[in-house]
Amino acid sequence: MSEKSHANQPATFAPLNAAAADRLAKALADSDDVTVFVDGTAVKLPAEAVVAVQDVLRRLSRGDSITVSTNEEFLNTSEAAKLAGISHTYMRQLTDKGEIPVEYRGTHRRIKPADVMAWLASRSHLSDKGK
Repeated sequence: MSEKSHANQPATFAPLNAAAADRLAKALADSDDVTVFVDGTAVKLPAEAVVAVQDVLRRLSRGDSITVSTNEEFLNTSEAAKLAGISHTYMRQLTDKGEIPVEYRGTHRRIKPADVMAWLASRSHLSDKGK
Protein backbone atom coordinates (compact mmCIF):
# COMPACT_ATOMS: atom_id res chain seq x y z
CA MET A 1 0.00 0.00 0.00
CA SER A 2 1.35 3.34 -0.95
CA GLU A 3 -0.59 5.23 1.68
CA LYS A 4 -1.60 4.38 5.22
CA SER A 5 -5.20 5.08 6.09
CA HIS A 6 -6.14 7.02 9.19
CA ALA A 7 -8.33 5.30 11.75
CA ASN A 8 -12.03 5.62 10.96
CA GLN A 9 -11.41 7.32 7.62
CA PRO A 10 -12.11 5.73 4.24
CA ALA A 11 -8.95 4.97 2.28
CA THR A 12 -8.98 5.10 -1.52
CA PHE A 13 -6.43 3.19 -3.58
CA ALA A 14 -5.66 3.84 -7.23
CA PRO A 15 -6.23 1.11 -9.80
CA LEU A 16 -3.38 -1.22 -10.73
CA ASN A 17 -1.45 -0.61 -13.92
CA ALA A 18 -2.63 -2.76 -16.86
CA ALA A 19 0.19 -5.35 -16.63
CA ALA A 20 -0.28 -5.90 -12.88
CA ALA A 21 -4.08 -6.04 -13.26
CA ASP A 22 -3.72 -8.63 -16.04
CA ARG A 23 -1.36 -10.83 -13.94
CA LEU A 24 -3.72 -10.62 -10.98
CA ALA A 25 -6.79 -11.45 -13.10
CA LYS A 26 -5.05 -14.54 -14.51
CA ALA A 27 -3.99 -15.70 -11.04
CA LEU A 28 -7.51 -15.27 -9.67
CA ALA A 29 -9.01 -17.16 -12.62
CA ASP A 30 -6.73 -20.14 -11.96
CA SER A 31 -7.42 -20.53 -8.24
CA ASP A 32 -9.79 -19.71 -5.42
CA ASP A 33 -6.92 -20.02 -2.92
CA VAL A 34 -5.47 -16.79 -1.58
CA THR A 35 -2.42 -17.01 0.68
CA VAL A 36 -1.54 -13.91 2.66
CA PHE A 37 1.94 -13.28 4.03
CA VAL A 38 2.46 -10.80 6.85
CA ASP A 39 6.10 -10.08 7.63
CA GLY A 40 7.06 -13.38 5.97
CA THR A 41 4.51 -15.43 7.91
CA ALA A 42 1.69 -17.20 6.09
CA VAL A 43 -1.67 -16.33 7.64
CA LYS A 44 -4.77 -18.42 6.99
CA LEU A 45 -7.71 -16.05 6.72
CA PRO A 46 -11.20 -16.97 7.94
CA ALA A 47 -13.72 -17.58 5.14
CA GLU A 48 -15.33 -14.14 5.56
CA ALA A 49 -11.98 -12.42 5.17
CA VAL A 50 -11.10 -14.55 2.12
CA VAL A 51 -14.30 -13.42 0.38
CA ALA A 52 -13.52 -9.77 1.14
CA VAL A 53 -9.89 -10.03 0.00
CA GLN A 54 -10.87 -11.84 -3.21
CA ASP A 55 -13.49 -9.17 -3.94
CA VAL A 56 -10.91 -6.39 -3.55
CA LEU A 57 -8.38 -8.29 -5.69
CA ARG A 58 -10.94 -8.93 -8.44
CA ARG A 59 -11.90 -5.25 -8.51
CA LEU A 60 -8.24 -4.22 -8.70
CA SER A 61 -7.66 -6.78 -11.47
CA ARG A 62 -10.42 -5.08 -13.50
CA GLY A 63 -8.59 -1.78 -13.16
CA ASP A 64 -11.03 -0.35 -10.61
CA SER A 65 -9.92 2.00 -7.86
CA ILE A 66 -10.89 0.82 -4.38
CA THR A 67 -12.19 2.64 -1.32
CA VAL A 68 -12.02 0.76 1.97
CA SER A 69 -13.94 1.76 5.08
CA THR A 70 -15.60 0.17 8.09
CA ASN A 71 -19.33 -0.06 8.62
CA GLU A 72 -19.21 1.10 12.24
CA GLU A 73 -18.03 4.58 11.48
CA PHE A 74 -20.14 7.54 10.46
CA LEU A 75 -19.13 10.12 7.89
CA ASN A 76 -20.04 13.76 7.69
CA THR A 77 -21.69 14.98 4.49
CA SER A 78 -18.42 15.99 2.83
CA GLU A 79 -16.73 12.67 3.62
CA ALA A 80 -19.75 10.72 2.36
CA ALA A 81 -19.83 12.80 -0.82
CA LYS A 82 -16.12 12.12 -1.42
CA LEU A 83 -16.71 8.38 -0.95
CA ALA A 84 -19.56 8.49 -3.47
CA GLY A 85 -17.71 10.73 -5.91
CA ILE A 86 -20.40 13.41 -5.82
CA SER A 87 -20.67 16.97 -4.52
CA HIS A 88 -21.56 17.56 -0.88
CA THR A 89 -24.59 19.57 -2.05
CA TYR A 90 -25.91 16.55 -3.98
CA MET A 91 -25.22 14.33 -0.96
CA ARG A 92 -27.32 16.64 1.23
CA GLN A 93 -30.13 16.48 -1.35
CA LEU A 94 -29.99 12.67 -1.35
CA THR A 95 -30.24 12.55 2.44
CA ASP A 96 -33.07 15.12 2.42
CA LYS A 97 -35.00 12.93 -0.06
CA GLY A 98 -34.31 9.82 2.03
CA GLU A 99 -32.37 8.10 -0.77
CA ILE A 100 -29.42 7.72 1.59
CA PRO A 101 -30.23 7.22 5.29
CA VAL A 102 -28.85 9.83 7.65
CA GLU A 103 -28.61 10.24 11.42
CA TYR A 104 -28.37 13.60 13.10
CA ARG A 105 -26.01 14.57 15.92
CA GLY A 106 -27.57 17.87 16.85
CA THR A 107 -27.78 19.63 13.48
CA HIS A 108 -24.91 17.62 11.95
CA ARG A 109 -25.65 14.82 9.50
CA ARG A 110 -23.88 11.49 9.99
CA ILE A 111 -23.95 8.89 7.24
CA LYS A 112 -22.82 5.26 7.33
CA PRO A 113 -20.31 4.31 4.61
CA ALA A 114 -22.33 1.12 4.02
CA ASP A 115 -25.37 3.25 3.13
CA VAL A 116 -23.31 5.24 0.63
CA MET A 117 -21.98 2.01 -0.89
CA ALA A 118 -25.51 0.56 -1.09
CA TRP A 119 -26.68 3.69 -2.91
CA LEU A 120 -23.74 3.40 -5.32
CA ALA A 121 -24.52 -0.29 -5.90
CA SER A 122 -28.17 0.55 -6.63
CA ARG A 123 -27.05 3.16 -9.18
CA SER A 124 -24.70 0.63 -10.75
CA HIS A 125 -27.52 -1.93 -10.90
CA LEU A 126 -29.80 0.60 -12.61
CA SER A 127 -27.14 1.51 -15.19
CA ASP A 128 -26.53 -2.20 -15.89
CA LYS A 129 -30.23 -2.66 -16.67
CA GLY A 130 -30.02 0.06 -19.33
CA LYS A 131 -27.30 -1.78 -21.25
